[in-house]
Amino acid sequence: MKKFFIAAFICLSFLPSCKNSKMSSKPAATSSVASLEGTWVLNYLMVPGKSFDELYADKKPEITFEVKENRFSGNTSCNSFSGKLNADGHKISFRDPYAMTRMMCQGDGENVFTEALKKVNTYAVSDGTTLNFISGDIAMMRFTKK
Repeated sequence: MKKFFIAAFICLSFLPSCKNSKMSSKPAATSSVASLEGTWVLNYLMVPGKSFDELYADKKPEITFEVKENRFSGNTSCNSFSGKLNADGHKISFRDPYAMTRMMCQGDGENVFTEALKKVNTYAVSDGTTLNFISGDIAMMRFTKK
């Protein structure tokens, strides 16, 4: 009986490692900072009373992450911005000051975008093609890989 319990314990202790093997076919959301690498184009922004197409009729905002350099850059659909990447695990913050050009922009798109960035505190990348910026438990922004 004692040998049975020892054998069962050994078998069960190896099951969790099998679950995480590369043989799994189900794509999962990842929160590794490396998954941010590359350029992402905004395709959804939660903003009451405004449609996404109204805000970004001519050009959609983009953000590029250079993980090895610990930097991000992009455009608000009008002005360019860049700064130090503050991400760890699934947490991310854009509250630290970052540089941004100051051209005159039409409409509310830029302001809506930058205010939403300030609220973001976590992210998730799904299938390597979709990036969600989240505030609390609300998905505020969604990007697709360029």
